[in-house]
Amino acid sequence: MTTSQQTDPIIGRLIDDRYDVRSRIARGGMATVYLATDLRLERRVAIKVMHGHLADDSNFRNRFVQEARSAARLADPHVVSVFDQGQDSDLAYLVMEYLPGITLRELLRDHGKLTARQVIDIMDAVTSGLAAAHRAGIIHRDVKPENVLLADDGRIKISDFGLARAASANTATGQSLLGTIAYLSPELVTRGIADARSDIYALGIMMYEMLTGEQPYKGEQPMQIAYQHANESVPRPSAVNPDVPDALDDLVLWATERSPDERPSDAREMLERLREVEKQLGFGGAASTQATMVMASPPASDTAGFTQVLTSPSMRADPVDPDDPASALSAVTAKRRTRGYWILGLVLILAALSGGTGWYFAAGPGSHVSVPSLVNESPESASQILTDLGLTVTPGEEYSFDVPVGLVSSTDPGDGALVDKGSSVTVNVSLGRAPVTVPALAGMPLADAEAFLNDNRLTLGSVDQQFNDDAADGIVLSAADAASGADVSGGGEILQGETINLAVSLGGIPSVGGMSPDEARSALTGRGLVVADKSKEEFSDEVAKGVVIRAELPDGTIRPTDTATLVVSKGEDLVTVQDVVGKVLAEAKAELEDLGFTVKVISDVAETNWGFPLVTVDQSDPAGGTAIKRGATVTLTSYLFEAP
Repeated sequence: MTTSQQTDPIIGRLIDDRYDVRSRIARGGMATVYLATDLRLERRVAIKVMHGHLADDSNFRNRFVQEARSAARLADPHVVSVFDQGQDSDLAYLVMEYLPGITLRELLRDHGKLTARQVIDIMDAVTSGLAAAHRAGIIHRDVKPENVLLADDGRIKISDFGLARAASANTATGQSLLGTIAYLSPELVTRGIADARSDIYALGIMMYEMLTGEQPYKGEQPMQIAYQHANESVPRPSAVNPDVPDALDDLVLWATERSPDERPSDAREMLERLREVEKQLGFGGAASTQATMVMASPPASDTAGFTQVLTSPSMRADPVDPDDPASALSAVTAKRRTRGYWILGLVLILAALSGGTGWYFAAGPGSHVSVPSLVNESPESASQILTDLGLTVTPGEEYSFDVPVGLVSSTDPGDGALVDKGSSVTVNVSLGRAPVTVPALAGMPLADAEAFLNDNRLTLGSVDQQFNDDAADGIVLSAADAASGADVSGGGEILQGETINLAVSLGGIPSVGGMSPDEARSALTGRGLVVADKSKEEFSDEVAKGVVIRAELPDGTIRPTDTATLVVSKGEDLVTVQDVVGKVLAEAKAELEDLGFTVKVISDVAETNWGFPLVTVDQSDPAGGTAIKRGATVTLTSYLFEAP
């Protein structure tokens, strides 16, 4: 372990009483990633801890939480899973799947450029994971080699959705550019706007770097690189590495077009083309061949028959100059745009030859419309989009944890569903977070209360542990809404996402009366209390000398770390009776009363005369020298004349 790791205060810390931090994996601009052990599930995890100087910044905290929510919405083998997110005292953290291995950046640093086969294998996994994000309405906004993980077991995953946002037609970044400058799309540089096509541009730059071992744009200042992104076209990778196949050249140029409209619309379209290239290059199986369709046409007036040849969608329609990059790229782009028309034309020809076109328009693909993703759109915008697609709109409402009030939270049918033109699509508008009816939490075991909060998307806040003689250890004593302070101990209604603070019983404080001081100290410290070094002492008629009578504690609620003081017995309070026989009765009586005794006098002399020298004590009971309890009665006998 390096010196820097040895001095890292997070290493060795137990986060949230669950994650034992073992070592540091990496450090980034927003957070540091550590290797930790999940003690509850007994597995290794990667735990990402936000830098302390950013923890007080609400923008960074929100972005940190957004990463957890964005990644948690994705369930794809090529996206790093997020397991947990929370706050432990001064630490904001999220827990992710741990993948031992290296990043794509480290691979490029060690090996420089990669082979075409390696590039396709890595890009297939990365683009597949990104396609899952785009399907879920999420754009990554920070695609780069540092965020591509290559596991030791061969798995390839994309990570770090710290800059991710829900995708809409345009997603503004605000006044600052987010992401790494080397992979920023032109629209991000010039307008601060990002959508799924911005991720595609970053994929293209990353692919260029994998094929050539270098980035397309260089400069001493970040703004020089940003200027090139905005004003120059990415060169063909084969200009640097002649071994790059033309198909990969074309794919890089298509993905890095300066105009977003000229790029693939999302990662799914990019992935489809990548797999076509893979087949074309003969990777992953037998090389695919360009197919042709030969079909007989009806006889023409001037021929007996002829053969019409239609190229497959992968063949270019126009001659292409292989030495002209712009010509080659335009052909690839045009080919993808016109693929649908070729298929439509082919189907129409087949339908005409078979005797009718009604099937295609009545029940075939021509009658179907794909429902677009409308999450986070305004209801008016969503309605217009669906209307333009030939669909009717049915308004709906639903509670949504993630989508703000008044924006579209979902559609029915959902994103990507194929429906007939004219069909009705329900557009559900968010009512905000759903209300949760909270049962009486007071009296409930803590584990049950935590399960209820988790199941209902409520956050457990502070847990105030208190000693309580009336409730067993682990029983909830009270509950309160952290935001409003409202008492929900007996139940109530709050919104999802709210934080609930709990007071939980530790059971009663052990009774230490009758114990030795050492036993009492051990019993109290074993429950988390602090025992004062100096004990108190008291006389006791019931408790033997040196034995603890009780423990004194602060008034009110007692919590762990409060201080207890032991009260130890001095035994019975005994006082020795002074020998007063022969002393003047009044003086003897006063002396004994000063010692705390009650004095009873038996005498034939009136009390007013007890002070005369001749009125002396003849006898005391008990006799002088006897030890008796303070406050006991001593009887004095004094007769001036002969006793009866």
